[in-house]
Amino acid sequence: MSSAVDHEGVMARVAEDSGWSARFAFMTIMSAGIAVLGLLQSSPAVVIGAMLISPLMGPIMGLGFSLALFDFTEMRRSIVALAVASALAIGFTALVVLLSPLKATTAEILARTRPNLFDLLVAMFSALAGTFALIRGRGETIVGVAIATALMPPLATVGYGLAVGNFAIAGGAAALFGTNFVTITLSAMIMAQLYGFGHRLSEQQTWAQTGLLVGAFLVMAIPLGISLNQIAREAVIATQVRSVLNTSYGKDARVAQLDIDYKVNPIAIRAVVIAPRSNALRPQILAQAIEAKLGQPVSLQADQVLVDPGSAAIDQEQAAFTQAQEQQRLREEGSEIVRLLAITAGAKPSDVLLDRDARRAVTAAQPLPGASLLAYRLLETRVASQINGWSIAIVPPAGLDLPPIAFASGSDQLDDAGKTALSTAIWATRRWNWTALSVPGLREPVSERATLDQRRAAAIAAALRENKIVAVPTRPGRAGAAIELGAARADTSTQ
Repeated sequence: MSSAVDHEGVMARVAEDSGWSARFAFMTIMSAGIAVLGLLQSSPAVVIGAMLISPLMGPIMGLGFSLALFDFTEMRRSIVALAVASALAIGFTALVVLLSPLKATTAEILARTRPNLFDLLVAMFSALAGTFALIRGRGETIVGVAIATALMPPLATVGYGLAVGNFAIAGGAAALFGTNFVTITLSAMIMAQLYGFGHRLSEQQTWAQTGLLVGAFLVMAIPLGISLNQIAREAVIATQVRSVLNTSYGKDARVAQLDIDYKVNPIAIRAVVIAPRSNALRPQILAQAIEAKLGQPVSLQADQVLVDPGSAAIDQEQAAFTQAQEQQRLREEGSEIVRLLAITAGAKPSDVLLDRDARRAVTAAQPLPGASLLAYRLLETRVASQINGWSIAIVPPAGLDLPPIAFASGSDQLDDAGKTALSTAIWATRRWNWTALSVPGLREPVSERATLDQRRAAAIAAALRENKIVAVPTRPGRAGAAIELGAARADTSTQ
């Protein structure tokens, strides 16, 4: 099996990716930054992107092969690279979290705080496949291994836990990273030895090494198996509690909320149940039913929302409860929009006008040095793209000149640049609540003998009217912002 393997070529590829370098450091920082941002936003896609560019698999593979070869130089090189990269990733992600306004614990963060036996098995199977692909020259499979065996996201979660002072999260994430790291290293060593990477060992040495490997996996597997059993037990308890509630209150009842704290003794259960008034129960009776089902004592807080008999009434109460939750979500969403708009426009949060019913937010922007109307328009567009379902309006500072509108030489048709300038002028007119603009050279109706400037003015006037803005000829002596119309100049102002 090992005769067809290019041992020197494989080791060259392993050594190339296993050591410390400027590229390795840069990719570590970039991967850590992407990972922590994905965790804070609870975005699986962003977290997967961090896994794809993470360079940590290189030194771990290097460590596995060096163990098989008893190559202490490569072993030291890989360990140093991995240790420095881990410390760099944790420190950088902690800094990002400290500077970030978002510090809430998301589902993506919590998913990396409770390693279990399945995580070990995933890491082992993936590492065996990845090492096989590396030895057989099919390196593209490493991409899948990088996704399956999360290395950077747990380190980013450790940084998050340290930054917010939650050492339970940091410890759980560190345990997940350690599980994946050790499993990949040992699996790579096993596969490397199977393909002839390593010294000839006596039968006694082989048995000793086998025993050490089995012992290492058992040391990790036992606590991870206990963790998996605990997760399964909690899922069963939640199902049993919900079953007792549904049975006790009848088919017309609804369990609106169920929270269980498994860390206290006895376990604490809080439930919100919407039920017919005739099905009201004393909490003591309900607690006894749950204890009988679970076979252990519980601490129960049951909030009963009692309504008149009839499923319609219960559905109405459920709808009211759902509506209250939605209102709370809208309040939190509105607060985030106010914060984002205030930062973007350089305004105070109190200056942001928020209409939750119409889902519209408006604020006046502070003057930015050198910023044109187009810059403020692009700023508004960027903010609006980050907020789905809301209408966003940033009012530019008063007194800015409307953008010059240029036509192609000898033409009365707007080109792309002219259309952009005109649409920006229309946008500013709406933000300033102007109802009309004066257009120089405007003579209507346009005759067949009209000059080029008159045809250009008519084209602008038509575009204004399409956007419900009144276009009127410029009055002598009227001051305003100048608009370039080809070779002619036009003066615009409010009416």
